[in-house]
Amino acid sequence: MNFIKGRCDNKLKKIYSKIDGELLHIIHRLDDMIHSRTDVIPEDNFLQLAVLNMNNGKTFRPHRHIYKPVTYGKVIAQESWVVIRGSVKVLLYDIEGEDTISEPVLKAGDVSITLRGGHTYEILEDDTIAYEYKTGPYEGQSLDKEFIN
Repeated sequence: MNFIKGRCDNKLKKIYSKIDGELLHIIHRLDDMIHSRTDVIPEDNFLQLAVLNMNNGKTFRPHRHIYKPVTYGKVIAQESWVVIRGSVKVLLYDIEGEDTISEPVLKAGDVSITLRGGHTYEILEDDTIAYEYKTGPYEGQSLDKEFIN
């Protein structure tokens, strides 16, 4: 079974668990073809990401987001890194085990998304800048993560 599915090695890549077949990680490249809006992450995840390709003058109806009732019992922190400058090697892990299942290199404009499973980052250039997004609220490290040896 192929656990890395995507258009090709330098395009959108979805990485699945070897254990239970669930989607764990997504790599989206800046040069992936975007026609108007692409929802990168499946809608049943807490972390959401859409990529928008827009022309001059595009606008949206003004809006605000509202509170809604919670309908879930437990959550997992989901995390995303967007590389702004430099390059980053991402080591991606399955839900169990200590072997990497993929090691993509991100360049400026690329994004790594972890929905489940483990990860770490190796910075490949000085002055690399990345934005990190993570679901919250943050309630301390002991409730957020466990370390892989």
